Amino acid sequence: MTADEKVMLDRINEYADKVLKDFDPQKTRVSFQLEKIKPIMEEIAKEKGMSVEDVFIKYMDLASELTVSKETKFQNTIGNMTKYGDVHDAR
Repeated sequence: MTADEKVMLDRINEYADKVLKDFDPQKTRVSFQLEKIKPIMEEIAKEKGMSVEDVFIKYMDLASELTVSKETKFQNTIGNMTKYGDVHDAR
């Protein structure tokens, strides 16, 4: 992820945190969530000369990349803890 991509992802996530703070993402329709964050995507699209759809696709790609990265780090941490005896079997 480039620095510019990280800035874009952070902007959208910060905006989403503000406008969706009172909604449970598990109980809120995705279409509603997307409608709420559409203004920031429109703003970014205008700044970058992109379509809103392209900003959305880029956002989804970057969010997926971040999720995979965090999961990989978590799995590596757990693996290292097990490898070095920091995690004990509860049997």
